[in-house]
Amino acid sequence: MEFESLHQVLRSLYDEMMPLCSQMTGVSRGIAGLGALFYVAYRVWQSLSRAEPVDVFPLLRPFAVGLCVMFFPIIVLGTINSVLSPVVSGTHQILEGQTLDLQKLQAQKDELEKEALLRSPETAFLASDEEFDKKLEELGWSPSDIATMAGMYVERGMYSMQKGIRDWFRELVEILFQAAALVVDTIRTFFLIVLSILGPLAFALSIWDGFQSTLTQWISRYVSVYLWLPVADLFSSMLAKIQVLMVENDIEQLSDPNFIPDGSNSAYIIFMLIGIVGYFTIPTVTGWVIQAGGGVGNFGRNVNQTAMKAGSLAGGAAGAAAGNAMGRIKGGLMDKE
Repeated sequence: MEFESLHQVLRSLYDEMMPLCSQMTGVSRGIAGLGALFYVAYRVWQSLSRAEPVDVFPLLRPFAVGLCVMFFPIIVLGTINSVLSPVVSGTHQILEGQTLDLQKLQAQKDELEKEALLRSPETAFLASDEEFDKKLEELGWSPSDIATMAGMYVERGMYSMQKGIRDWFRELVEILFQAAALVVDTIRTFFLIVLSILGPLAFALSIWDGFQSTLTQWISRYVSVYLWLPVADLFSSMLAKIQVLMVENDIEQLSDPNFIPDGSNSAYIIFMLIGIVGYFTIPTVTGWVIQAGGGVGNFGRNVNQTAMKAGSLAGGAAGAAAGNAMGRIKGGLMDKE
């Protein structure tokens, strides 16, 4: 089975597991209803105890969240997936375009390598059976010719063995590269399924005081995990573009009649190994794109704390100055008396 088919199986798995969200809706409704009751009662009682008018607008929050819980697959998942699906489709088209260019250039490079080997009499018999048989026919049966034949067979066997080992290692690295992409996609699908099934529960808990951040955290994590696939496609497109540039450089060198290729794929293999390692940095990169809380982070919190401390110090200094001024005024009045 091809890797693309396995990726398609994961897409189908996500679609098949989505109906399970409705099974969590019943429990989530009860939690959301109880949370809404306490949420509204607490704020109404707080306003009445302070003899303040009741602000109705903040009280609509639990009802809006409850509506999302009741129609979670349509309102929440449907909206988010509809917004993010074009991103996935766009990045996948970019990857397909780069892959098609790479396949065409790779076929052209292989043909030029064969032609380059055939240009040299010393290496023509390595790439062509006809040239090998022709060179054998030119030899006689003298001891020197027999030694030459034996050397040709040994050299051709060594070339075939080295080429087989290089091709085997290249295929192994390519399989590991595809396997790394499949691992990332599998973990992504698992996370999306868990977040989708338990999403109604997270929305219901966000109504309770102390759990309000659950809503934003769930949305940020779902979007972040959903974007793993577009980021992976962009990373694969970058690697494919690098390979295209490398193949174009090789084609330019092979166009020189005096250039003889060595047949090594060390640079290609190195970039494939870099790609395997790079695939596992995708969750970190996606986390940089999506952050809950407005993206302020520790720096913003430190700035706010510094501003509050500066305000407190300024307020204390102003209070002390005002106290000293009042003391001087009172002292002057007493002296006049």
